[in-house]
Amino acid sequence: MKWRAVFSILGSVTSIRDLPQLIGQTVTLSAWLQDKSGKGKLQFLKLRDGSGFVQATVFKSDVNEEVFELARHLTQESSLLITGEVRADERAPSGVELAVSELKIVGTSGEYPITPKEHGPEFLQDHRHLWLRHRRPWAILRVRDAVQRAIVDFFHGEGFIRFDAPFFTPNAAEDTTELFEIDLFGENKAYLSQTGQLHAEAGALAFGKVYTFGPTFRAEKSKTRRHLLEFWMIEPEVAPSSHAENMALQERMVSFVVGRVLEGCAEELAVLERDLDKLRPAAEGHFPHVTYTEALEMIRRVLTSGELPPNVSADTQPVEWGDDLGAPHETIVGSQFDRPVIIEKYPAAIKAFYMQPDPEDPRLALCDDMIAPEGYGEIIGGSERIHDYHLLKNRLDEQGLPLEAFEWYLDLRRYGSVPHAGYGMGLERLIAWICGINHIREAIPFPRMLTRLSP
Repeated sequence: MKWRAVFSILGSVTSIRDLPQLIGQTVTLSAWLQDKSGKGKLQFLKLRDGSGFVQATVFKSDVNEEVFELARHLTQESSLLITGEVRADERAPSGVELAVSELKIVGTSGEYPITPKEHGPEFLQDHRHLWLRHRRPWAILRVRDAVQRAIVDFFHGEGFIRFDAPFFTPNAAEDTTELFEIDLFGENKAYLSQTGQLHAEAGALAFGKVYTFGPTFRAEKSKTRRHLLEFWMIEPEVAPSSHAENMALQERMVSFVVGRVLEGCAEELAVLERDLDKLRPAAEGHFPHVTYTEALEMIRRVLTSGELPPNVSADTQPVEWGDDLGAPHETIVGSQFDRPVIIEKYPAAIKAFYMQPDPEDPRLALCDDMIAPEGYGEIIGGSERIHDYHLLKNRLDEQGLPLEAFEWYLDLRRYGSVPHAGYGMGLERLIAWICGINHIREAIPFPRMLTRLSP
């Protein structure tokens, strides 16, 4: 088909998502053939256009011989212009089907590698650039888009401004072993940023309420289902603010986002067969809070009972006070509640240098982790930040961090410091929990992992 003719038609095409409102009308779709079947005088064409999926029927008696033969010999992923009448069909997921009257091929497709049969996860990751076209990733990545839009709407509704942090940094904000090093023309070393937090603190002390939203990088040699080398983080900072206010902000944000997805992504969640009853409590808010010490007691009690949640091994050991929680321990705590739970006041010794000590017990930090239910683990980590210059300088000294690299950060305490707080949320972890998927590699268009850098 000539491209000039294609473009003349495209201005009048209809989206699949709009078909339920157009029953009885004749429309033209620009779509791809996802799959087809049929016999005798009837062909069934499964179509997609990015907005949704629909089945089209081609009856030999309704079209000329050329159109019917064209339908019979279409190949998977051919691009089409297809005209027909929208008809109600209660059996269809969208409630409609298309009765075809005209069919034109825009672009033919060779032997498509992803067929309707089962394929292994590695094969699908090797063909991620094509797998994105199929129902499951379509649903997940549309939920991702809805989550991103909800986050932006939430923060702007709360009076925040978006504040962009640099990707290149001269120093670590947290674990120095998790840095990707960059050679700057043989003269200096820089690192890909682990977090936008430190720069966001500067933004908070200038604007009051800011959030960063962008990719971050962790050089973790981990193959777990919760880790990526490159992922997206949302990191709000508020000045002035407290530990309690910070936790309340986290809860409002997660409740808002889950509620927005439940409201706007019914079709996508249905494709994923997500149990909505597992998400609705999170949209209600009222997240439970437990202290680190209470969490240890809870873990010990569950392990002693032997009634372990899924994915927790029988040889899992209790956590000694002063040790961090592992994934099985987070799963145990999360399994006790029907919505995210906030664990607060961890030992300061196992947390980052910038976290404010608890005035009632300096062994503890005014920090928290939000744990998602159903075994999805930590989705948020936050704290009140140290606002006293001398205390922060001592913490840097204690951890052997180079003061010259943090002089600008110390300036934030030299000139008009106030108590302030913030947190970081991993976008892909949140999406994995909302979608009910097993591995966060599905929650990003092109995952970067220890064993994968392409496509």
